[in-house]
Amino acid sequence: MSELDNSRWATFDCYGTLVDWNRGIGDELERLFGAEWRERALSRYHELEPEIEAREPGAAYRQVLAETLTGVAESLGRELPAGERDALGRSLPDWPVFEEVPGALAELRERGWRLVILSNTDREFIEASMERIGVPFELAIVASEVGSYKPANGHWREFARVTDADPGRHVHVAASLFHDVDPCHELGIPCVWINRLGEAARGEPAAELSDLRELPHTLEGLVGR
Repeated sequence: MSELDNSRWATFDCYGTLVDWNRGIGDELERLFGAEWRERALSRYHELEPEIEAREPGAAYRQVLAETLTGVAESLGRELPAGERDALGRSLPDWPVFEEVPGALAELRERGWRLVILSNTDREFIEASMERIGVPFELAIVASEVGSYKPANGHWREFARVTDADPGRHVHVAASLFHDVDPCHELGIPCVWINRLGEAARGEPAAELSDLRELPHTLEGLVGR
């Protein structure tokens, strides 16, 4: 893609940034274990998933989802209903998109930005989520194809290899401090932190927003035309 060297690139995490994974996962955990277990189960889910991804960097995300769900059930002392080990994988294509996302991404494309997803997931899942988002992306780079999960830097290496993008014209956008903001800081990649949960900052993000509504304006300020 050398002819695109002068382009401006915005890479995105998907789940938690563009797609409401807390709601998607939480709804399934509530269905399986009951409303009274939802928050505890969701908190435990977020503890277990990175551990499994780090231990099994080559595993398909569907497998990660299933193993994490099994671990959540065990940690709660609850029995996972028969036939439900793949419940999260089955539900993922229907996880909702944050309402401001399609409009913000469409505006970025109108301003000439090239959009790419870097996601800890499988191809089938990201294709389904991109269809729900409804805005075209140049490409999507997924964990199951690079052989590692963020915060490992395989996604960013692959993005640079495939696009030959000018590092000075690339900004990453993500909600996770652990998976995205911290590694971007280590790699010297400007990262706009979408702080949907009101967390305390770390990792020196290039900017902090509560959602994507002001993202087009923010990116214009970081990388001019």
